[in-house]
Amino acid sequence: MAKAIITMKIMPEDPGQDLDRITKEAEEKIKSYAGDTEHKVERQPIAFGLIAVIIKFVVDEAKGGTEDVEKEITSVEGVNSVEVIDVRRIIG
Repeated sequence: MAKAIITMKIMPEDPGQDLDRITKEAEEKIKSYAGDTEHKVERQPIAFGLIAVIIKFVVDEAKGGTEDVEKEITSVEGVNSVEVIDVRRIIG
């Protein structure tokens, strides 16, 4: 089975949230979902001081959908929403 690269955008509740803590907790949730996988974290300015956390990670397609991990990340204190913004298949 092939692997996929998932890109998630995590939006904090407000500009005052601790993005380092949110990122760390999101990475832990992703690790429990996808295993010890490669990932990349970026920050994207949105507006009025609000910054989104963008996490890209590799997962085996056999895992299926990402709804469960999205719900877990949304439950992190200070997170307003989680959105999968890109899914790409890796062949090889």
